[in-house]
Amino acid sequence: MKIARTISELKENLKEFNGTIGYVPTMGALHRGHLSLIESSKKDNDFTVVSIFVNPTQFLPDEDFEKYPKNQEADTRICEVAGVDLLFLPSVDEIYKKSETTIKANEKLNSILEGAFRPGHFDGVCRVLNKFFNLIKPNNAYFGKKDAQQIAVVKNMVDSFFLDVKINPCEIVREADGLALSSRNTYLNEEQKLDALKLSRSLLKASNLVKKGETESKQIIASIKETLEPLKVDYVAVVDQNFNEIEKIELGNTIILIAAFVDKTRLIDNIWI
Repeated sequence: MKIARTISELKENLKEFNGTIGYVPTMGALHRGHLSLIESSKKDNDFTVVSIFVNPTQFLPDEDFEKYPKNQEADTRICEVAGVDLLFLPSVDEIYKKSETTIKANEKLNSILEGAFRPGHFDGVCRVLNKFFNLIKPNNAYFGKKDAQQIAVVKNMVDSFFLDVKINPCEIVREADGLALSSRNTYLNEEQKLDALKLSRSLLKASNLVKKGETESKQIIASIKETLEPLKVDYVAVVDQNFNEIEKIELGNTIILIAAFVDKTRLIDNIWI
């Protein structure tokens, strides 16, 4: 595995790739969810590039940028064992200039759900991914479905700027008990992890209601909110895959999303129906 820490090193290493490139953007603290993305990339492409970059522009002032879990040595070893061809480990100064042109996320997606509760977050996501896509020029990029709204934002950016990369959503990876894997799970103690299970259990309950014939979104949302008590909930939403709120479940075109706090840790989860 090659490691690049500067843009010039990245470009030099990319010159050696003669074939299709799969790209997995991460912020580190790698877990089995990230590994599933790497595995998908390796299956689909000749070469796989992973970036580890805790992107400051997608964090709000009161969020956890400074304490976001970091273990570069362990992450590097994980990538090596997983068969990554090139690992990109840039510094903030390597990626961002003091004065530069910026872009904004799609206005609609930037104003609802995650966009409403984390204003500016998706602008930062688009800003950094636009840079990485232009630098790496991947044929395919891989994202976990847990960040469903992010996938919609990134697809919109790719379409808007005619970027020649296919965005591949990958299934959520969960613990045996149902908890969706997340780097932020490291913030949780054992008692809090039990509370965090309310998210996946409420979604499982919603899925079972749909299987029994329930199609009314308001009934699904009420059931989820009841299961989530007493957690602080930012939102529970039922949308189609274009993130329009829908009154009834549309099989094959519905995402049910949750954002809630377990103590001070904000978690998101969803199911695609």
